[in-house]
Amino acid sequence: MSVAANPLRAYGAVTAAYWAFMLSDGALRMLVLLHFNALGFSPVQLAYLFVFYEVAGIVTNLAAGWLAARFGLAATLYAGLGLQIVALAALAQLDPAWGVGASVVFVMAVQGLSGVAKDLSKMSSKSAVKVLAPAEDGGLFRWVAALTGSKNAVKGLGFFLGAAALGLAGFQAAIWTMAAVLAAILLAVALFLPPGLPGRMKSSEGWSGWRSRDARVNRLSLARMFLFAARDVWFVVGIPIYFQAVLSDGTPEGRREAFFLVGSFMALWIILYGAVQAAAPRLLGGRQQPEAAITAKAVRWAAYLVPIPLALAAAAWIVPQPTPGLTVTLIGGLLLFGFVFAINSSVHSYLILAFGAAERITRDVGFYYMANATGRLMGTLLSGLSYQLGGLPLCLATAGVLAAASWWAARRLLAP
Repeated sequence: MSVAANPLRAYGAVTAAYWAFMLSDGALRMLVLLHFNALGFSPVQLAYLFVFYEVAGIVTNLAAGWLAARFGLAATLYAGLGLQIVALAALAQLDPAWGVGASVVFVMAVQGLSGVAKDLSKMSSKSAVKVLAPAEDGGLFRWVAALTGSKNAVKGLGFFLGAAALGLAGFQAAIWTMAAVLAAILLAVALFLPPGLPGRMKSSEGWSGWRSRDARVNRLSLARMFLFAARDVWFVVGIPIYFQAVLSDGTPEGRREAFFLVGSFMALWIILYGAVQAAAPRLLGGRQQPEAAITAKAVRWAAYLVPIPLALAAAAWIVPQPTPGLTVTLIGGLLLFGFVFAINSSVHSYLILAFGAAERITRDVGFYYMANATGRLMGTLLSGLSYQLGGLPLCLATAGVLAAASWWAARRLLAP
């Protein structure tokens, strides 16, 4: 049975593969972050662990769009899952006897490979939606919102499982278990994905076509870059390390309990973020809306995000020492940030597919996610640096500045 005969089955198989990958991706992030924080790594050193992961995304998204256009989306999807298995197997070889410098370099390299895997999988899955979704009844907005929202809910579950596995089974056992499960998923997807998944295209464009010819794609990509920088500047290092310091009493039992609590919060944030993304078409007024109306809403929701991290930064500056009141304020504020951020992200995910040209959709989506990875790299570096220099207040204030930059870039979508 071909994809053309059953696009819903193909969509289901692509979604299942993406779910499996993001479950491992979320678990791996929490395993690495909490494990090395427990070993005494500084915030900047922790940020370094994820640098190659984000750098790899910048390069991979450009190459992935070109590769998918030449070899098809199924090939890049399988490659992404396969590389993640290799990355997990490599990380399991980490030797506790290594020094800090050797450990950092090794984990950076393995995380870089995982970053390549993630962006191959992401580009393949998102591009597949463009060619599989029904044109009528707001099908594109609905299908991309469902894929993106469910993916983030699964990634949130991965955050919790990663933290729980670290506390219960230890670092290496958790890594090997994830690799085995992902290998089984790859085999199942290879067996059940219908043949003929689109993506391979005839094009005379070489590498010189990496940048979109559509100004809207380029402007949206700029807004996306600042949007994800605004999230990751507190999400990658700042808040997890702050909460772990607040929740742990320094004993092995206290650290284990903090692993569960921090992982639970990060998981809850991602799961709720995914649920809001999936519900975005309904929250924004229904499925069938003109593209111009959704673009205007993208600008409006970008503006709504700006004051939230700035207000939280002010609260953290006014109350410099951890208190129950500050912790509750931070949790509530970050959940509100997640709601508004999710609407922004979902609208962006729809608009890139709506703006992207069908004949070069993998290239446009690749360029867009290259900007996404650049934003994550900015946020990762600034997360460790701002937290080390100015603590949580500077971390959150930086998020506010980046959110304002995203709003400025989004406003340019309304320009002629």
